[in-house]
Amino acid sequence: MKRTDRKSDCAINYSLEHIGDQWSLLIVRDMIYFGKRTYGEFLASDERIGTSVLARRLSELERSGILTKTPSQTDKRKDEYHLTPKGLDLVPILVDLTEWGAAHDPDTGADLHTIVKAKANRTGFIRRLRAAAAV
Repeated sequence: MKRTDRKSDCAINYSLEHIGDQWSLLIVRDMIYFGKRTYGEFLASDERIGTSVLARRLSELERSGILTKTPSQTDKRKDEYHLTPKGLDLVPILVDLTEWGAAHDPDTGADLHTIVKAKANRTGFIRRLRAAAAV
């Protein structure tokens, strides 16, 4: 049975309880960097998340106030997920994780030109990502 009480009042603990699993950050990454919004789009990611894990993570991110779910304007059979202001506050963290991973993974698939641009104007880069993800 999953623990429901808070382990501590530590800010890092809070963060890990809400986004500390691998899949949650990859869903947020897909929203921020790739503009993914639907269950099917998340399911098609390279990491091959399982359907039950994806459904659970989306529900947990929604419960945590990181994203919202609304019916699609173009296809009423689908729901779309959007980052809340709380979710958009994860953009700088994802940028940091991208830069760290690109610097330390010799086989990175990260676009190194984008990494250079992000480092050259971090504030502007984060502002553009937030604006694109807020749509």
